[in-house]
Amino acid sequence: MGGLSIFDSENRLFANRSGVEWMLATENEVKRDRDAIANAWAVLLAFLRLGLTSFGGPIAHLGYFREEFVTRRRWLSERSYADLVALCQFLPGPASSQVGMAIGLSRAGFMGAVAAWVGFTLPSAVALVLFALSISTWGDVIPAGALHGLKVVAVAVVAQAVWGMARSLCTDTTRITIAAFSACIAQLWPNAWGQVGVIAASAVVGLAMFKPARDVTHDPLPISISRRVGGLLLGAFFILLAGLPLAVQAWPNQTLAVAGAFYRAGSLVFGGGHVVLPLLQAAVVPSGWVTNDTFLAGYGAAQAVPGPLFTFAAFLGASMTVAPSGWIGALVCLVAIFVPSFLLVAGTLPFWEQLRRNVRTQAALAGVNAGVVGLLLAALYHPVWTSAVHGPADFGLAVIAFVALMFWKLPPWLVVICSGAAGWLLSVAL
Repeated sequence: MGGLSIFDSENRLFANRSGVEWMLATENEVKRDRDAIANAWAVLLAFLRLGLTSFGGPIAHLGYFREEFVTRRRWLSERSYADLVALCQFLPGPASSQVGMAIGLSRAGFMGAVAAWVGFTLPSAVALVLFALSISTWGDVIPAGALHGLKVVAVAVVAQAVWGMARSLCTDTTRITIAAFSACIAQLWPNAWGQVGVIAASAVVGLAMFKPARDVTHDPLPISISRRVGGLLLGAFFILLAGLPLAVQAWPNQTLAVAGAFYRAGSLVFGGGHVVLPLLQAAVVPSGWVTNDTFLAGYGAAQAVPGPLFTFAAFLGASMTVAPSGWIGALVCLVAIFVPSFLLVAGTLPFWEQLRRNVRTQAALAGVNAGVVGLLLAALYHPVWTSAVHGPADFGLAVIAFVALMFWKLPPWLVVICSGAAGWLLSVAL
């Protein structure tokens, strides 16, 4: 009996110890969940403030992020932040939004990535949807001259983007030549697949022509995602890219077609928000989903709001002449154009440390960057210039807006508002 008593005591002790360990494990899980939620809320609030105040385009956004998350909050080291920027410049899609997603991912996991996207995107998306609804509902109340002024200022904005990107990405004769031929090919082959062909050809030329130096200085990125999960996310990206057009053919559906077009645009854009212009124009204008005048008026208005330029997709979704439209259309288009960025950022991070040291990858990227400048130059001519500049007055307004942005350093929102007012005054006076 005494032996049984000892065994019984040991069993009770083991059971008690197991219970305590289970309780401690449960408490730790609850604490981790609470910390994750608290971190996600902190990410949301930080990016919401940036989404309300970050004017100036993607380069300015990256400066705001560095000040907020490297200098002030110290969520990342300087080198880690530089690595994130390098990764997002390499990937197709909106670089500043992707950097934001990566920062949120590093701080609070996948929930943090979503929180960063919502906070940074929501303010400008809501403003552009309201503008789209005002045009469709009270189009006659908004002066035609003011809408034309918004189209003209788009000329200056895209010209500024071409100028700035050419200075940083086309630094020698070879890169300038790639950009020039890319612009010509994009005009001769003006559709989404033409853009893909230009990017692919530029990458091949870059591999053949450039020999970048190897960079060995780096800090590990503060993000823990397994290669298996990363591979699954990258697989989902390619499955959706190839599968959505096939799904539309198999099951014709307008909402599915719109989602597929915007997903494709978000998947194939290298070089930032402005380069999405020709892809979106080729998707929504020839199909009759959005008129060209509405397209350019919205693009001009997108310069007056903070946050990422890709929220222009919300304007287009709300302006659709077919279903889905309004708020539902805006949500479909907005989510569809950003989903590729989320899949690519989270999927590529596990492989980035090895990829970023590959000189062949860097050479291909140098060629792609030069090709992107050519695509943007082609978009500057058509549809932006050809649809907005019809006479000397339009030309003069575009030149003044360009000078105001480039040399007077006025904020874009102020230039947009003044251009709309000038367009209205010119329509009254002439």
